[in-house]
Amino acid sequence: MQTFVRIVEAGSLSAAAANLGTTQPTVSRRLQALEHSLGLRLLNRSTHSMRLTADGERCYERAKELLASWAAFESELRGVDEEPEGILRVVAPHAFGQERLVKPLADYLKRYPRMHVEWLLHDDSSVQDFIAAGIDCAIQVGEITDSSLVAIKLTEVPRIAVAAPSVLEGNGPPEHAADLAGLPWLALRTYYRNEVILRNVRNGKLQRFSIAPRMSTDSLYALRSAALQGLGAAIGSAWVLADDLRAGRLVHLAPEWQAAPLPVNLVYPYARFYPARLRYFIDIIRAAGPGVLEA
Repeated sequence: MQTFVRIVEAGSLSAAAANLGTTQPTVSRRLQALEHSLGLRLLNRSTHSMRLTADGERCYERAKELLASWAAFESELRGVDEEPEGILRVVAPHAFGQERLVKPLADYLKRYPRMHVEWLLHDDSSVQDFIAAGIDCAIQVGEITDSSLVAIKLTEVPRIAVAAPSVLEGNGPPEHAADLAGLPWLALRTYYRNEVILRNVRNGKLQRFSIAPRMSTDSLYALRSAALQGLGAAIGSAWVLADDLRAGRLVHLAPEWQAAPLPVNLVYPYARFYPARLRYFIDIIRAAGPGVLEA
């Protein structure tokens, strides 16, 4: 029954097999066994498509309820001492996933030695379909627009404008945001492409201007590298740029002006029941959230 639900959610037998860590023939045999046991045909399959029969639609809805109830029943019997086991699949942005979130991830794995984690890094960390992709949760930077997701705010990322000293051609760093409009620019296309908007941290005034980026990227690390090469000014997360600013490799432009900070959220789909592997991960990441940008 679990395999049947995963087939429907993943959209194909091969995708379900990948999510379950097994083979397509195994998934096919499980489906056939369920259909034989129920005496019903649940799926109509052809070479290029798969769709639920009327019986399959009823079975799918009831199966989800039964499986959720059974999982809750098991968890209740095991009580507070339940130790999670299995695989947790998490999607995170490259920068956070490679640096700031590795410690809470390590804490999770050390505390629960029967757990395994698939740590999937994507700079566009939004997941279109958690269930179909077999993803338990994701760390997303930026506003959450999907109302079907639970979102736990972990922290906010301050963003500042920087450039290599060579971009300034021997001049001192500009003090006002309006003075940045004439510089060559780089764009982090995930958050800004053709326009820069900065806010004065003292009085709240906004300054906006258009840019024609010499380079655009969806990678924060690539943006930083291009800025270090003197290709143009850029807006990036302050924590990623801090070492370069201290070493003088980059210059903080218009220090009293910043781009809007980006919220960092842990997100996962609403469900009637959450397995222990996810519940305990949520607890550890939530506790670590306020400190992920420190040091």
